[in-house]
Amino acid sequence: MAKTSQAAGLHRASLAKLHELDAALELMYYGWRGMTLKADAYLAKQGLSRPHHRILYVVARRPDIAIGALIEILGISKQALNRPLNLLLERKLLTSKRSPEQHRSKLLRLTEAGRRIEQRASDHERQALREAFERVGASGAAGWMGVMEAIADNN
Repeated sequence: MAKTSQAAGLHRASLAKLHELDAALELMYYGWRGMTLKADAYLAKQGLSRPHHRILYVVARRPDIAIGALIEILGISKQALNRPLNLLLERKLLTSKRSPEQHRSKLLRLTEAGRRIEQRASDHERQALREAFERVGASGAAGWMGVMEAIADNN
């Protein structure tokens, strides 16, 4: 019998398959939820959510990133970025400074508190991936990486 989570709504529903790829789509949806469940619970305790984590994740890996570049990487509008970004700045999880080269551009960097939150949230997700990869073995992990790379190439 398949292992199911006790978290509300996280069980894999027995949905009608309307297309041959529906099972794969459902695994993507439930897999994402399973990977982010603990991270999202941690973020909620911090008064944050998934959009905040996505911003922290990118800024951690691109210190002094311009807001325009962040928008491009996240694939969202300036309007969609505004509210979560402002909260991160207000809570002093990010700093913002003017670019010396382009005065109209602001550069973002994590504070120490922002780095800790990003690291803990990402640690939860890495642990979920680590456990899944251990369960399916090296060939299963390589297959998953290949599928994800092919899908990501659609960007």
